[in-house]
Amino acid sequence: MLQMDCLVCSFCFRFIGSIELQIGRRLYLQSLGDSANDKCHMGSSSHASEDCYNTDSSDMEDGSYMKNHEDYGNCAPGSSKDNISLPKGFIESLMNGELELPFSDKFPLPSTIPCPGGCGEAYYCSKSCAEADWELFHSLLCTGERSKALSRAALLKFIEHANGTNDIFLLAAKVICSIILRYRKLKAAHLEEQGKTNANSKSSNLSLLLEAWKPISIGYKRRWWDCIALPDDVDSSDEASFRMKIRELAFTSLQLLKAAIFDSECEPLFSLEIYGHIIGMFELNNLDLVVASPVEDYFLYIDDLLHGEKKEAEKITRPILDALGDDYSICCQGTAFFPLQSCMNHSCCPNAKAFKREEDRDGQAVIIAQRPICKGEEVTISYIDEDLPYGERQTLLADYGFRCSCPKCLEEEP
Repeated sequence: MLQMDCLVCSFCFRFIGSIELQIGRRLYLQSLGDSANDKCHMGSSSHASEDCYNTDSSDMEDGSYMKNHEDYGNCAPGSSKDNISLPKGFIESLMNGELELPFSDKFPLPSTIPCPGGCGEAYYCSKSCAEADWELFHSLLCTGERSKALSRAALLKFIEHANGTNDIFLLAAKVICSIILRYRKLKAAHLEEQGKTNANSKSSNLSLLLEAWKPISIGYKRRWWDCIALPDDVDSSDEASFRMKIRELAFTSLQLLKAAIFDSECEPLFSLEIYGHIIGMFELNNLDLVVASPVEDYFLYIDDLLHGEKKEAEKITRPILDALGDDYSICCQGTAFFPLQSCMNHSCCPNAKAFKREEDRDGQAVIIAQRPICKGEEVTISYIDEDLPYGERQTLLADYGFRCSCPKCLEEEP
């Protein structure tokens, strides 16, 4: 699940549109100021609050993306810095493609493809990503007219609650939607193969649901309210009350989600026990994820030009850079669950690590070997900062439900 202040593909998280659109959009959001912060918040599933659902994206691509930009749904926190302001017309010309920045052609980005369901929140780098997201998750979480949700009104309430409390609920909803949609595919294939009479029974439905659950089953799970770390500002004497409040928060979220997408054949997925374990799985397995911004690369390219070219280009780019301030290099960042990575065990002396290289420009997990790994040797990563002292490492790892006995810990054990 990614939280972002940039325009990226809602499926693979590649930056999309153009350098001009990325910069113009950032400047526009920045110009909204703190009032936008109170209204809009964006998560990895590209959902925002109900106030932001006014754009019909059915015919928006590239230059037409910002045709109705004052109402669009990809809202995100603006900067509160006192940066230099640029004219509104200049910003709009960046967003609608009328203005081309010098050397921006050196940094081409995929065109923006709108959501096939007609919502104004999700955009994609290709039709294949749009179709994949629709088939895997988004058809049940889309707020557009072609949404497959049971109730779009209830879905909006669920999203609003998640944005106002904890957007990890949006990722939990994506997981449940993926299982429901996978189950429906499996059932359709089963019915075609076996015939309706033999296949449409509770026992066969349950076996198909368990099959659909398999990709999620491999992640280590505990109930969210049991495994979440106690915040520093919560006294240990209040721990029981804190964990009960977290449980109640999850229950409220689940009821809203159930009203939005409930499927009676997938009823087990809508139990609080399952919901709590799915969210707990994120708490214990998710990776921090960063996708670097091409806008930063663009300004670095301008800075490295020969003096004459640089001086000419900066007549246009310098005021933009001053207006952006520190936000010029803002990246797409957040947290994500990867089933394969979640199978990797911990070691305080790991032979691999999760790491995004310069060429890794999407939201895929990348695991890099830190040393030669022998055939048959287990691939391990570190769940924590392995440079911490022995006692601190063991305390942190206790949240994962085990005591580490890797070679480093055995050597340092008192």
